[in-house]
Amino acid sequence: MKQIFFYLIKKIYFCVVIKYINMPTVLKLLGMRFYYWSREHLPIHIHVKKGDAEARFALEPEIELIENMGFKPHELAIAEEVIRDNREYMIEHWTLYFKNTKM
Repeated sequence: MKQIFFYLIKKIYFCVVIKYINMPTVLKLLGMRFYYWSREHLPIHIHVKKGDAEARFALEPEIELIENMGFKPHELAIAEEVIRDNREYMIEHWTLYFKNTKM
C-alpha cells in the first residue's frame, strides 16, 4: 500500500510539473494567470485561468473572446482590460518564445 501511495504522489507531481513547464506564464495579476501552451497555434492568443474558470482571448488582429469556461461577465471584463493594457507585451512574449519554432 505504501508503494502505491508513493507511486501516485510521484505520478501526480510529474503531471503537475509537466503541465506548468508546457504552459509559459506571461503575467499573473488580480488572481488571474495569463499563459499560452508551448505548442500553440495561430492566431496569437492568450489563456486566462482563475480558480476553476478558464478563458481564451485572441490578441490579433484584435482582442476578442474566443472561449469562456466559468468566468463571470465582470471577471471577463477585468481580464480583457488587463489584456488590453498588456497586449503588446503578450504578443512580444509569444513571438520571442516561438521565434525558432514552426507553428
